[in-house]
Amino acid sequence: MSEFAPKVRAAAEAMRELFEPTPLQRNEHLSAKFGADIWLKREDLSPVRSYKLRGAFNAMSKAVAANPDQKLFVCASAGNHAQGVAFNCANLERNGVIFMPVTTPQQKIDKTRMFGVDWVEVRLVGDYFDDCLRAAQAFCEAEGGHFLSPFDDPDVIEGQASVTLEMLEQLGREPDIMVLPVGGGGLSSGARKLILDLEAKTELFFVEPTGGASLTAAVKAGQPTTLNGIDTFVDGAAVARIGSKTYAELHGTEADHVLLAPENRICTTIIEMLNIEGIVLEPAGALAIDVLEDLREHIAGKTVVCVTSGGNFDFERLPEVKERAQKYQGLKKYMILRLPQRPGALKDFLGMLGPDDDVARFEYLKKSARNFGSILLGIETRDASNFDRLFAKLDEAGFVFEDITDNETVANFVI
Repeated sequence: MSEFAPKVRAAAEAMRELFEPTPLQRNEHLSAKFGADIWLKREDLSPVRSYKLRGAFNAMSKAVAANPDQKLFVCASAGNHAQGVAFNCANLERNGVIFMPVTTPQQKIDKTRMFGVDWVEVRLVGDYFDDCLRAAQAFCEAEGGHFLSPFDDPDVIEGQASVTLEMLEQLGREPDIMVLPVGGGGLSSGARKLILDLEAKTELFFVEPTGGASLTAAVKAGQPTTLNGIDTFVDGAAVARIGSKTYAELHGTEADHVLLAPENRICTTIIEMLNIEGIVLEPAGALAIDVLEDLREHIAGKTVVCVTSGGNFDFERLPEVKERAQKYQGLKKYMILRLPQRPGALKDFLGMLGPDDDVARFEYLKKSARNFGSILLGIETRDASNFDRLFAKLDEAGFVFEDITDNETVANFVI
């Protein structure tokens, strides 16, 4: 054992001044569904509804211990890191300046201010995170503040490792498998470093969103690599480049232990956990559960711990999450139909719909057509196979149509 495990234990003990360990709960629904002994490490139940306050607390506490005159902390974040830093600023009674993109949802801005009380100032700068980050770093250098990285910092990694230490103590034994989400790598690198340091036999799987596969790219290249573009839907884990310090701890991870979760499938998991278990998870918080489907055969009969990393879900996003889930399950499709401009044509089309089909969107795209009019249709159904029946009827009747459900380019223009 190196010095890492004792440092993590000391960090975890210091955190008890602020909050109790988050629960480790056996989930009966998931255990029955996958034929395994499945436990959830509920980081979504921390005071800021994510694990991010752990790394921030450890880094800030160490900075103050090294320099008691350190009065100013600075960070750039559009989400959970900002709230964790704000919470710790108030509890450590240190000033904080938190830079957030102008495009940050108001709910996250308000929560950051709420946690920081009078100790934190929020500055909205730039449309994108990179703009915000540059402004934060420039301000920090000019004002002599201490910059708090959301993940790429040894003290942050050490603090995030307390999640794994708590889990081991609460379970009372080593689980066969632990599944963790990956964004910048703070949580996952801390877990891997601790498991290796303790010589535990737990097998680790890491999961990232398909549209932000920075660890996958790094494993393939053998070093951190910047992705050309990312899908920001899973905002808590969509990172274009994994941290250099976090990757140093993750280096050696086998490619088949880094799994990808499609964004639309993640939405089915969010809704399942909300409807069945009453658990509110943000997209990143659902990653570890979502990927259990891909591990079904591997985890059968084993003890599995999934880290639900966050529950800061803005319910204004629920309609989008529902629609994405329906699209993944094949229960909702969008199509462009060329409708003949003759009496009865619309009635003919509507007559082809089955009893479980519902028109959720109907819009003429070309209102002045003489012979044919293009119509945008959104159709929901209860059974995905109903679309095969509908499309067959349309072909038989000679209707011309195009399914644009998965055509992102067209869909972005017309939906």
